[in-house]
Amino acid sequence: MDQDSSLRPGDDGDLSMLIGEGLPRLRDAVVMVMSRARQRVVQGFVVSSFVLLLLWIAAFLYGSFYYSYMPRAAYSSPVHYYYRTDCESPSSFWCSYPVANVSLMRNKKHALTFGQAYRMSLRLEMPDSPTNQDLGMFMIKTTCFSRDGGKVASSARSSMLRYRSDLLRYLGTLLFLPAFLTGVAEQKQVLEVELFSDYTDDPYAPSVTALIEILSNKVQIYSSELNIHAHFTGLRYLLFNFPTLSALVGVSSNFIFLSLLFVLSYVRLLLGEEWGPQQLRADGLLSDRGNNVNNNQQEDEKDAAAGAAELLGPLQMTPTNPSQERLRLISDGGTEVQNRQIQPHIE
Repeated sequence: MDQDSSLRPGDDGDLSMLIGEGLPRLRDAVVMVMSRARQRVVQGFVVSSFVLLLLWIAAFLYGSFYYSYMPRAAYSSPVHYYYRTDCESPSSFWCSYPVANVSLMRNKKHALTFGQAYRMSLRLEMPDSPTNQDLGMFMIKTTCFSRDGGKVASSARSSMLRYRSDLLRYLGTLLFLPAFLTGVAEQKQVLEVELFSDYTDDPYAPSVTALIEILSNKVQIYSSELNIHAHFTGLRYLLFNFPTLSALVGVSSNFIFLSLLFVLSYVRLLLGEEWGPQQLRADGLLSDRGNNVNNNQQEDEKDAAAGAAELLGPLQMTPTNPSQERLRLISDGGTEVQNRQIQPHIE
């Protein structure tokens, strides 16, 4: 019992010592793990932000290219005809052909892109009336004018209503009678007349107006509309008919190019900092350029010291001891006295 009681305090001391030594290590490990995790989070945030920035720039570049390169795919404008009715002859319906002047400008800008081929067509809603059925074929003339009034292009196309027999009209009227009575359907035909199949605007004399004239004074029209559709080829055809695939390819190409440019710039910056002009060799010695500079400095110091010694040489040869200077003066004075005593005897 005494031995057990004597061992227990020692065991508690060892355990407390182990705990005291382990807690700082555990704390340091936790701090290190937290600092590494924080560093990884910051690095991930920076990388993700930079990737998003590159994606946004790539999408912006592709959108700018698409907006500047792709023209409008379609353009439509209502056509309103005017004609004269003040003629003297009562046999004719009108005194002139129906004529319409359609503007090819949109927001004070040209609706047609230079160098792009377009298809122009005229959409006519005409009643299926006996007058139009008896009209037969009629001509539609179209002329495009520039701003100064010059003729750019012209065309003439013929058209007519689709033929339907009397029996077919009666059966159609009986079949669609409820729709006709409620106003849901109308007895009309829609004609699509192609005016220009491949129209390209002249950049030196762009078209601003189109004059449409129907060469018949008995034609009956509900409404009319001029439609212009772009005929895309090559790259524009791919961009218009495959927009999603084209956007993916364009944005990915821009992103890869920007990423490669950034990586090359970053590597160049790192190499410039690593191989600076003041960088030492791996063996701890100065570079050859540094050795040459040190040797030149040492030679300059030696030359300066030698020049100073030459200048101070005569001053160092003169006696600086006061006793030697006194003896020299005494000897010089005795010599002068002796010369003065000898000089009268000689005379």
